[in-house]
Amino acid sequence: MTQAEQSPTPSGEELARAWFESSPFIGLLGLRLVSLEPEVAIVEMPFRAELATAGDIVHGGAIGSLMDTAAALAAWSSHDPSQGTQWGTVGYSVSFLAPGRGQTVRATAKVSRRGRSICHCRVEAAAEAGEEIAEALVAYRLG
Repeated sequence: MTQAEQSPTPSGEELARAWFESSPFIGLLGLRLVSLEPEVAIVEMPFRAELATAGDIVHGGAIGSLMDTAAALAAWSSHDPSQGTQWGTVGYSVSFLAPGRGQTVRATAKVSRRGRSICHCRVEAAAEAGEEIAEALVAYRLG
Protein backbone atom coordinates (compact mmCIF):
# COMPACT_ATOMS: atom_id res chain seq x y z
CA MET A 1 0.00 0.00 0.00
CA THR A 2 1.38 3.41 -0.94
CA GLN A 3 1.53 6.33 1.50
CA ALA A 4 -1.25 8.08 -0.46
CA GLU A 5 -3.48 5.04 0.04
CA GLN A 6 -2.73 5.01 3.78
CA SER A 7 -3.50 8.72 4.29
CA PRO A 8 -7.13 9.59 3.67
CA THR A 9 -7.86 12.89 1.99
CA PRO A 10 -8.63 15.51 4.63
CA SER A 11 -12.26 16.54 4.95
CA GLY A 12 -13.47 20.08 4.41
CA GLU A 13 -13.75 20.48 8.17
CA GLU A 14 -10.16 19.29 8.68
CA LEU A 15 -8.91 21.72 6.03
CA ALA A 16 -10.91 24.54 7.67
CA ARG A 17 -9.44 23.80 11.09
CA ALA A 18 -5.89 23.65 9.69
CA TRP A 19 -6.37 27.00 7.91
CA PHE A 20 -7.80 28.60 11.04
CA GLU A 21 -4.90 27.42 13.18
CA SER A 22 -2.20 28.54 10.73
CA SER A 23 -3.51 31.86 9.35
CA PRO A 24 -1.32 34.79 10.44
CA PHE A 25 -4.23 37.27 10.18
CA ILE A 26 -6.51 35.11 12.32
CA GLY A 27 -3.72 34.95 14.88
CA LEU A 28 -3.27 38.73 14.73
CA LEU A 29 -6.98 39.23 15.49
CA GLY A 30 -6.76 36.68 18.32
CA LEU A 31 -9.76 34.71 17.06
CA ARG A 32 -10.82 31.55 18.89
CA LEU A 33 -12.76 28.71 17.30
CA VAL A 34 -15.61 27.85 19.67
CA SER A 35 -17.47 25.30 17.57
CA LEU A 36 -17.39 23.82 14.08
CA GLU A 37 -20.21 21.55 12.98
CA PRO A 38 -21.63 20.74 9.56
CA GLU A 39 -22.90 24.05 8.08
CA VAL A 40 -22.28 26.04 11.31
CA ALA A 41 -19.27 27.79 12.83
CA ILE A 42 -18.93 29.87 15.99
CA VAL A 43 -15.86 32.09 16.40
CA GLU A 44 -14.95 34.56 19.14
CA MET A 45 -12.78 37.65 19.11
CA PRO A 46 -11.69 38.69 22.60
CA PHE A 47 -11.52 42.45 23.14
CA ARG A 48 -8.07 44.01 23.04
CA ALA A 49 -7.27 47.72 22.97
CA GLU A 50 -5.54 47.19 19.59
CA LEU A 51 -8.92 46.25 18.05
CA ALA A 52 -10.62 49.48 19.14
CA THR A 53 -11.44 52.33 16.79
CA ALA A 54 -11.96 54.83 19.65
CA GLY A 55 -12.12 54.24 23.37
CA ASP A 56 -13.47 50.74 23.91
CA ILE A 57 -15.51 50.48 20.68
CA VAL A 58 -14.43 47.50 18.57
CA HIS A 59 -13.48 48.55 15.02
CA GLY A 60 -16.04 47.57 12.39
CA GLY A 61 -13.30 46.14 10.18
CA ALA A 62 -12.29 43.74 12.94
CA ILE A 63 -15.92 42.68 13.39
CA GLY A 64 -16.29 42.24 9.61
CA SER A 65 -13.15 40.08 9.54
CA LEU A 66 -14.51 37.98 12.39
CA MET A 67 -17.78 37.45 10.53
CA ASP A 68 -16.05 36.65 7.23
CA THR A 69 -13.83 34.09 8.98
CA ALA A 70 -16.82 32.41 10.64
CA ALA A 71 -18.60 32.20 7.26
CA ALA A 72 -15.53 30.66 5.60
CA LEU A 73 -15.39 28.00 8.30
CA ALA A 74 -19.11 27.22 7.96
CA ALA A 75 -18.72 26.96 4.17
CA TRP A 76 -15.75 24.60 4.45
CA SER A 77 -17.33 22.51 7.22
CA SER A 78 -19.35 20.36 4.80
CA HIS A 79 -17.41 20.92 1.58
CA ASP A 80 -16.11 17.87 -0.26
CA PRO A 81 -12.47 18.68 -1.15
CA SER A 82 -12.63 16.25 -4.08
CA GLN A 83 -14.83 18.93 -5.73
CA GLY A 84 -11.90 21.37 -5.60
CA THR A 85 -9.97 23.44 -3.13
CA GLN A 86 -10.02 26.91 -4.67
CA TRP A 87 -11.67 29.25 -2.23
CA GLY A 88 -12.35 32.81 -1.23
CA THR A 89 -14.97 35.33 -0.25
CA VAL A 90 -16.63 36.84 -3.32
CA GLY A 91 -18.76 39.31 -1.43
CA TYR A 92 -20.21 40.26 1.88
CA SER A 93 -22.51 42.83 3.36
CA VAL A 94 -22.40 43.79 7.03
CA SER A 95 -24.99 45.82 8.89
CA PHE A 96 -23.96 47.16 12.28
CA LEU A 97 -26.76 47.22 14.83
CA ALA A 98 -24.93 48.47 17.92
CA PRO A 99 -21.32 49.13 18.94
CA GLY A 100 -19.25 46.34 20.41
CA ARG A 101 -17.86 47.91 23.58
CA GLY A 102 -14.90 46.44 25.45
CA GLN A 103 -15.97 42.83 25.40
CA THR A 104 -15.58 39.61 23.44
CA VAL A 105 -17.58 39.47 20.20
CA ARG A 106 -18.98 36.10 19.08
CA ALA A 107 -19.95 35.39 15.47
CA THR A 108 -22.27 32.54 14.55
CA ALA A 109 -22.28 31.60 10.85
CA LYS A 110 -24.78 29.26 9.24
CA VAL A 111 -24.90 28.08 5.65
CA SER A 112 -28.20 29.18 4.14
CA ARG A 113 -27.62 27.81 0.63
CA ARG A 114 -24.88 25.70 -0.91
CA GLY A 115 -24.65 25.87 -4.70
CA ARG A 116 -22.18 24.19 -7.06
CA SER A 117 -19.45 26.71 -6.41
CA ILE A 118 -20.95 29.46 -4.23
CA CYS A 119 -21.95 28.96 -0.63
CA HIS A 120 -24.19 31.59 1.00
CA CYS A 121 -23.97 32.18 4.74
CA ARG A 122 -25.82 34.28 7.29
CA VAL A 123 -23.73 35.53 10.20
CA GLU A 124 -24.80 37.14 13.44
CA ALA A 125 -22.36 38.83 15.82
CA ALA A 126 -23.16 39.45 19.47
CA ALA A 127 -21.33 41.01 22.37
CA GLU A 128 -20.35 38.82 25.28
CA ALA A 129 -23.31 40.18 27.30
CA GLY A 130 -25.66 38.97 24.52
CA GLU A 131 -26.49 42.21 22.67
CA GLU A 132 -26.62 41.74 18.89
CA ILE A 133 -24.11 44.07 17.28
CA ALA A 134 -23.98 43.06 13.58
CA GLU A 135 -25.45 40.81 10.92
CA ALA A 136 -23.94 39.81 7.61
CA LEU A 137 -24.58 37.94 4.39
CA VAL A 138 -21.49 36.29 2.94
CA ALA A 139 -21.01 34.64 -0.48
CA TYR A 140 -18.08 32.24 -0.42
CA ARG A 141 -16.61 30.43 -3.44
CA LEU A 142 -15.55 26.79 -3.17
CA GLY A 143 -14.54 24.54 -5.99
